[in-house]
Amino acid sequence: MKYIYDGSFEGYLTAIYEAYYRRETPERILPDTNLQESLFEENIRIETNSSKASRVANSINEKISPTSLENVYYTFLSELDESDVWIFQYIKLGFKVGKNIDSYLSDDRVLKIMKINRKVTREIHRMLGLIRFRQLEGNIFYAPIEPDFNIITLIAPHFQKRFADQNWVIHDIKRNLAVLFDCINMVLAPLTPDFAIELSKKETDYQHLWIQYFKSIAIKNRINPKLQKQFMPHRYWKYLIEK
Repeated sequence: MKYIYDGSFEGYLTAIYEAYYRRETPERILPDTNLQESLFEENIRIETNSSKASRVANSINEKISPTSLENVYYTFLSELDESDVWIFQYIKLGFKVGKNIDSYLSDDRVLKIMKINRKVTREIHRMLGLIRFRQLEGNIFYAPIEPDFNIITLIAPHFQKRFADQNWVIHDIKRNLAVLFDCINMVLAPLTPDFAIELSKKETDYQHLWIQYFKSIAIKNRINPKLQKQFMPHRYWKYLIEK
C-alpha cells in the first residue's frame, strides 16, 4: 500500500495525518510525479488539506520539538529516495520519546535524518557564497542555480534581507522553479530553463573585469585544485562567472 500526494510539504503532512487516523502504515508516501503503477500494490491518493497538515506540524513542534520539525522539512526538501519512509519513522519515534529524540543517534531512524539534515544545511551555506547574480536589461538581477537539494525557499530570505532594494530572481533550473523579488514582495513561481535573459552592457564589462581579477590574483606556485574543489565543488562551477 502506497500513499500518493501532490508533492507539496502540506500534502506530505496530510498523508502523515491520514496514516495516523486510519491506523495504517503505508509502505511509501510518494509524490504523484514518482508514481509507478503496479498490479500488486494499492495506491491511495491523499488530497492535500491545510488544516490537517497544520495539525501535524503543530504536533511535531509541541510534542517533539521545533528542531525536529525543521529536521523533517529539510529531509523532505532533500528529495532523496526513501526520505518519505525515514521521515515517517522519525516522526513515529518522536511521538514516543519526545523532545530528546535527536540524542538517539544509535537509532538508525534518527541517524539517517541527522545525516541528511547536515547535507542540506551544508549546501545552503555553500550556495549563499556561490550564487552569482547577473544584471539584466531593466535593472533586474538574475542568478541561475542547480543545487542537489530543493533549497531555493531556504536561501531566498537571506537575499531578501541583503538585497532589499533590488529586483532579483533566483532560478532553480533543475526544478523549473524561481523566487522573484520586487523590493516589496517575494514569490515562488514556476520558470522554465528557456527563460530568455539579456545581460546589460554594464554586466558584460563587470564580468570581464571579474574574470581578469580572478586570474591576476592567482599565485601559480600555490594553486591547489583539490582544496579549491573542496570549497567550490566542481558541480557548482557551471554558474560561477570566474570559472
